[in-house]
Amino acid sequence: MKTKIWNVDNRSEITYIYPQVEEAATELQHDEVVSFPTETVYGLGANAKSDKAVSKIFEAKGRPSDNPLIVHIASVEQLKEISSYQSEIVHKLIEAFWPGPLTLVLPKIEGAVSEKVTAGLSTVAVRMPDHPIALALIEAANLPLAAPSANLSGKPSPTTADHVMKDLNGRIAGIINGGATGVGLESTVLDCTEEVPVILRPGGVTKEQLEEVCGKVEIDQSLIVEGQSPKSPGMKYTHYAPKAPLFIVEGSLPYINTLVKEKQNEGKKVGVLTTSENAGNVEANVVLSCGTRADLTTVASQLYATLRSFDEYDIDIIYSEAFPSEGVGQAIMNRLLKAAGNQIISQ
Repeated sequence: MKTKIWNVDNRSEITYIYPQVEEAATELQHDEVVSFPTETVYGLGANAKSDKAVSKIFEAKGRPSDNPLIVHIASVEQLKEISSYQSEIVHKLIEAFWPGPLTLVLPKIEGAVSEKVTAGLSTVAVRMPDHPIALALIEAANLPLAAPSANLSGKPSPTTADHVMKDLNGRIAGIINGGATGVGLESTVLDCTEEVPVILRPGGVTKEQLEEVCGKVEIDQSLIVEGQSPKSPGMKYTHYAPKAPLFIVEGSLPYINTLVKEKQNEGKKVGVLTTSENAGNVEANVVLSCGTRADLTTVASQLYATLRSFDEYDIDIIYSEAFPSEGVGQAIMNRLLKAAGNQIISQ
């Protein structure tokens, strides 16, 4: 299969008239798979109603079939065709955060989407992306789109069309190139089927922001207690990993440099993932900054691209500094822990 590239300017005032978006939408209507930018990462979209189309997502990514997919929509009317939600909390969350990086897990309407999307569960995960190209594509296709991140399963999520091309060239019908994404980490996943909403995956909307809108919000215990089984099936898998083994270091810069020197003395080529404040004081073979500690949103937006960059240097081992676990830092540490397979070195 030849993968097409559609270059589209992402300025909202002209996106809706682009013929490239119409062409991509036609591919979706024919049960093909298309990658498109969102405000978080690039998604891999297919007709959420079609078993055939959804199966192509799993095949292209090499994704386990028990890992449910998020359905992307462009209007609340589309949501009402998928879910029978009644909660006043859900209404408040939609008003406050949609379009945006928040996924809501809701009761599903039987038969509204493919069973492959929900992995046989009684719930469906839905979000409305805050990106003009994504919204234009959904509207042009006139379909809800099942869309996980557009990467090979286990690799860092893609924040540029080039990342998608490196992973999925020849595996999918096409990629809409709308430039780099913004948030850089996937959406927050919030289970709204219980009396108190539960965060299943931290992301672009923080716990603090959610609680300002709907009161108490809990966190799935698997995110904070080691050994707990996650409520979301997909969270049990390793994700986001570069080729070299990654370790998170809870310690000072001198301690990180000591670890680096030990591996270098063994003949290893060592990489360090750090921030702009610390980069000049790290003594590794390859030092990559993913943003500034003064503004963790910069770390979030650059994290996946930086993890992917290490693959270009033939690194033997990577050490990453740790980050505070408040606000967006919770999502950053969640992704780093997944990428590292929970391998932590403490000083």
